[in-house]
Amino acid sequence: MKRFAAVALILPALLAGCQEGASSSRKYSTGGDPTDSPCDRVVSAIGYAGLMLEPKGQEDRQNFEDAVIGRLAEAHGITSEFGDRLPGSLREAAETVRSTTGALSKNDVPRERQVALLRQYRAAADRIVAECGG
Repeated sequence: MKRFAAVALILPALLAGCQEGASSSRKYSTGGDPTDSPCDRVVSAIGYAGLMLEPKGQEDRQNFEDAVIGRLAEAHGITSEFGDRLPGSLREAAETVRSTTGALSKNDVPRERQVALLRQYRAAADRIVAECGG
């Protein structure tokens, strides 16, 4: 019984030591790293969301199904994390992408508002892609 108690007391310390690993940098669930290029990360998130969006100019036809909302939510998270590290000329566009995707990530937004937000998102996202060299 004393061995069991000793192991129970030592095990948490051993596990904590193992979890500190080779890299002290924070890793993201999407496989990214805080040292990634902000442009690359934001442009990638915009592109990934764009795969499910209707072509530009056809926002009225967009179906805001859960998968679309999920991809826009991912773009929101990545832009929230990396947007303030984009070049200064893109800060306003990054804020627009962050705010529009934040609103579009919710299921209770009226359709007319979704379409308007998607148009705003598109304009800002296109500017980021163009200026980041995407």
